[in-house]
Amino acid sequence: MNLPTGQFCSEVIHDISSLGNGLINDTFLVTTENTAFVLQRINTQVFPKPVQIMENLSLLTQHIKQKNSREVKLIIPAFLKSSDHQPYYLDSNNYYWRALEFVENTVSKEKITNKKQAEQVGFAVGHFHRLCSDANCDLFADTLPGFHITPQYFKQYQTLEDYQLKCIQSKKAQQCEQFIADFEPKINTLENARKQGLLIERLTHGDPKLNNFLFDTDTEQIVSLIDLDTVKPGLVHYDIADCLRSCCHNIQTNSFNLKLCETILNSYLKQTAVFFTEHDYTFLYPAIELIPFELGLRFFTDYLQGNKYFKVDSAEQNLDRAWAQFQLCKSIQKQEREIRQLIDQSR
Repeated sequence: MNLPTGQFCSEVIHDISSLGNGLINDTFLVTTENTAFVLQRINTQVFPKPVQIMENLSLLTQHIKQKNSREVKLIIPAFLKSSDHQPYYLDSNNYYWRALEFVENTVSKEKITNKKQAEQVGFAVGHFHRLCSDANCDLFADTLPGFHITPQYFKQYQTLEDYQLKCIQSKKAQQCEQFIADFEPKINTLENARKQGLLIERLTHGDPKLNNFLFDTDTEQIVSLIDLDTVKPGLVHYDIADCLRSCCHNIQTNSFNLKLCETILNSYLKQTAVFFTEHDYTFLYPAIELIPFELGLRFFTDYLQGNKYFKVDSAEQNLDRAWAQFQLCKSIQKQEREIRQLIDQSR
């Protein structure tokens, strides 16, 4: 692949290496004699309007720059302008490229191993939401229409189930079908609250999984939040719920780690207390319960469609993924009283 490094840097390139394990964009670390930066090719199949992504990132950067520098505890990586002073470069193959600041002396993690890391994750998501809580969402584009809108995913599933499920004899698939049917009355809970004005749209990260946080290698404090392509208006509930889903999922047992949830949630709510309403607190548990169901529904739908969206190593992998998320959801449901108590204690 011909990388357009010269569009963003005039220095001699010393090294280029792949960076991270993301499945969407092609990402490289470019090192010169005096600096290093991240070079990415934006996946236009996932993000058909890449210019909107850069416009959103620019707006986000401007918004946070207006804050008192002493209250901003996260680095939002700055983007480098191309040789023609644009925030991206469009090459002869119609590939969109952008370059971002490389945050030195940091590391991403795949698993939380101690309480301090969990506290930092909750802090980082909450601090990001706090910084963005007064942003004008009307200025930001919706770069992923329909993302985290569970009723839309359910409609897609319904168009498949009558035909496809008749062809499936697997007990696991039948159990997934039954779990979806049992959950159906809760599918519209958050979207109905949004329509009724009980929950308002704020700026969200969109993908606050653990490896999108950068920890300082010396202090283990989170200093940056990356992978900002999905930043867009939405419900902050989806962000914190997805963060808890990914961080508190015991993969061996498909159970929900309540102790880890308590640490992350307490740290998160300390940051969001300044703008959270009573309705925000009320709909936190429904969001925590909904997100693993939503992901399981998406996996199961893709399985019924023949595994067209999520990458798989076997024909049954998306079915297994769906089953795991539904088991995680069941574990959350069994601990509903305790989770609601955690939320109430933080008000």
